[in-house]
Amino acid sequence: MKAKPTLSEHFASRKPSAIRMAQIEFMQRQKRNPHEKVQVINTAIGNVSLPMHKAMRERLKHMGHPGEPFADGVVKYSPTVGIESACKTMLHIIACSGFPTEGLYAQITDGGSAAMELVILGVAGAAGTSDRPVLLIDPAYTNYRSMAQRIGRRVVSVRRLLQDDGRYSLPDWQEIEEVILQEKVSSIVVIPYDNPTGQFFSKSALIKLSEIAVKHNLWVISDEAYRELFYDTSKERVSSIWGISDHDVPGIEGRRISIESTSKVWNACGLRIGAIVTDNQEFHQKSVAEYTANLCANLVGQQLFSAILEESKGELHRWYNEQRSYYQSMMSRLAGKIKETSPGVIVSSPDAALYSVIDVRKIAPKNFNAEDFVMFCASKGVVTLQGQQFTLLMAPMAEFYQVASGRVEDNPGRTQMRIAYVETPEKMELVPELFSILLKDYLNC
Repeated sequence: MKAKPTLSEHFASRKPSAIRMAQIEFMQRQKRNPHEKVQVINTAIGNVSLPMHKAMRERLKHMGHPGEPFADGVVKYSPTVGIESACKTMLHIIACSGFPTEGLYAQITDGGSAAMELVILGVAGAAGTSDRPVLLIDPAYTNYRSMAQRIGRRVVSVRRLLQDDGRYSLPDWQEIEEVILQEKVSSIVVIPYDNPTGQFFSKSALIKLSEIAVKHNLWVISDEAYRELFYDTSKERVSSIWGISDHDVPGIEGRRISIESTSKVWNACGLRIGAIVTDNQEFHQKSVAEYTANLCANLVGQQLFSAILEESKGELHRWYNEQRSYYQSMMSRLAGKIKETSPGVIVSSPDAALYSVIDVRKIAPKNFNAEDFVMFCASKGVVTLQGQQFTLLMAPMAEFYQVASGRVEDNPGRTQMRIAYVETPEKMELVPELFSILLKDYLNC
């Protein structure tokens, strides 16, 4: 037989993302056991189950009607930067959160993921003599590392710690500066409404990071996919890089970049519409030039999302309050129930976004591996509740950390799983008991 062509080293080394691996394994299980009646509750990925904003739903109904964008059945490429109404919608949303948008440039991308890739290309030097890595705050959303690996860029990190009370420590500012100097960092990534931890970065924290960025001449990349999803409204309003100006931190303007998305706040994960917003005209122009290789983002999604442009500030705030109210009660209640049904586990406080981290370090054996547990749940776990069979999918956290030693035992994610509060309330109510029983079954194997 003739030898077959070989995969690239990059492809050969790839495995599914931590947020998808459990789902892929469960799909294989369904193929192996087509008659099995196990229902899955998927908290591994932030796949929101709520309906889109009513304006988007209404536009969806009529997009092919006479006088609407696709009445003639023609779907052409849009300009690479995005259609004007979609770009204006991104800025409209920022303005309705109370931030000035004069001098900001918006570019539409295929989801926040494409925006991440473009931004990393725009700020980080290639591995080698021009290497200028991106600085992450661990645990950090895993796709930043994946995108950097894909395009031959490097990331470095500083680490937060999940404390016994469920609160994450803030990064050590001195350590951040030491890493910046040692690694010749190009930029800092911050997720104010954090994925995966559920931590909320206040304006004061963003100011401190911005001061460090100005001091060391760095870009500030703020991932604002979850902007407006914060749950202690008594303390502070919206936190955003667009709320930090030269008045707060002299020199910050011209180095600000935000990553936007329709997936979470607008409940449109499958729409795959995101954006890069920046106050640096040169970055914007070069980013659009780079994206011309992609031609454009999804035109149907752009037109659908543009329906929000016609909504008033008051309507958008009504929508934000509705989303916050829905998540806040469910998240706080379920985080408490998980601790009750699994005594000794640590659950991160869900102060923002849609996630909690569950850490079993105080009750699990030393050789516990969260990825093994997650795959056990996906491949064979089954619990009978209310006369029906269920299993639970989660995201193992090891991939959200960077560990210089490479040793599993040095990775805090070894005992941690992320859950997303995205299934229906009825399904989410089953999560605490499912987790408790599945963990006991796994430990007793």
